[in-house]
Amino acid sequence: MFKYWSIKKYGSKLLPQLEKHYGENTFYTASQIRTIVYKKDFNPSYLPLGYILFLDPARLDGVLAKEFPEVKVNEYKKEILTFLEEKSYNGFLLTLQ
Repeated sequence: MFKYWSIKKYGSKLLPQLEKHYGENTFYTASQIRTIVYKKDFNPSYLPLGYILFLDPARLDGVLAKEFPEVKVNEYKKEILTFLEEKSYNGFLLTLQ
């Protein structure tokens, strides 16, 4: 089950933390994303969301296949968006569409 505040934290606080530690980039590496998630107390259950948002799309399938083989990107996005719509969320995470 999704936790609203955990998901919202990924959408509002992960990018500023990545930029603070690694500079402004279009994409970040899986290692950089994972490091911030664990160091800054993000819920690691939603690490696939961090990858979907900030990892180079060309690397996304490979990383998810290794770390989260059960996660299907399109299904995961759809589940998150449906959950957020139920909560009337209007933030950054809507870019998942």
